[in-house]
Amino acid sequence: MYNILTLNKISETGLSRFSADYKCSTEVEAPDAILVRSAAMHDMQFDKNTLAIARAGAGVNNIPIDRCSEEGIVVFNTPGANANAVKELVIAGLLLTSRKIIAGVEWAKTLTGDTVAKDVEKGKSAFAGPEILGKTLGVIGLGAIGVLVANAACALGMNVIGYDPFLSEKSKAALSPAVAVTAQVNEIFEKSDYITLHVPLTDDTRAIICKDSIAVMKDNVRILNFARGELVDTADMIAALENGKVASYITDFPNESLIGAAGVIAVPHLGASTPESEDNCAVMAVNEVSDYLENGNITNSVNLPAVSVDRNGKHRMTIIHRNVAGIVSSITSTLASENVNIDNMVNKSRGEYAYTMIDTDTDVSEEAISAVCGLESIIRVRVIK
Repeated sequence: MYNILTLNKISETGLSRFSADYKCSTEVEAPDAILVRSAAMHDMQFDKNTLAIARAGAGVNNIPIDRCSEEGIVVFNTPGANANAVKELVIAGLLLTSRKIIAGVEWAKTLTGDTVAKDVEKGKSAFAGPEILGKTLGVIGLGAIGVLVANAACALGMNVIGYDPFLSEKSKAALSPAVAVTAQVNEIFEKSDYITLHVPLTDDTRAIICKDSIAVMKDNVRILNFARGELVDTADMIAALENGKVASYITDFPNESLIGAAGVIAVPHLGASTPESEDNCAVMAVNEVSDYLENGNITNSVNLPAVSVDRNGKHRMTIIHRNVAGIVSSITSTLASENVNIDNMVNKSRGEYAYTMIDTDTDVSEEAISAVCGLESIIRVRVIK
């Protein structure tokens, strides 16, 4: 029986994919795995039995990744599961930043009496805005969401420039040939009428939109942020809105300074808030966790390498260890000394950490497990029967 702790409401469409061997609850004391959406986990102490954490979503800022790695906990996310939901909201954002729709609707609510139709005709010019057809959209980040946004914008008649220094072959294949890919982010800043952000928050991307980047942008540029709030320097954005350099800023990550600021459209983090997205994220998270618990396979981990191999033996030993020279040979020689015959083995690394899976037709004794655990640089050893 596997015990799964849920820290947020997780779609039943996903949870129902767990077999009868799984028990899901919000009150599990020693969980084998944790499913989470937005709950903050940085101050959470993890049980020694916890093997995995799956974030039903893409961002993992709420999870202490470094500590999980040191404790041998695999952290999964669900890239692409909410991509269409975010894409649709970004397209709505393009129109909202252009046409002053929200301001116009709010103004219309103030009208009363039998002169409403006349007042509408008289006042509508205050809410005029440009069409997006023929305008240039700069897409910073061409992952699952960025590619969908770029392709949709092309279909709407926009000229699209994309930037991603880590553009994958999968994304490249999915990208419309109409998208012009640049190797220089400044080309996005200089040529775009609209700029949309679709990158993770890292030391390199933090405040990518700031006074320096805004200075080289077109006047009246419109900026969309449905990725992470910290990608934009709030003070610099407000200043640019006040002096007219930026015409409008729409963000899915409001903060105290942005609420009520002129030119800001603050959306209450609705990017993935669709039933379809929540179902997709939950299904992917459940599949990742169950495959890891039952087979040791790792797919879509943010802290360990991707390793997925069909079972080929009586037992499977999985070993999380530091990525150091000689450790694999130490593992194999230790197992040989304990009369464990290796039928199949795979080893992959990611940064400071590595993962080794070993299939064997011989029993793996407690002595063998202890011997491997005792090796320097070993973090966690598990045997799946």
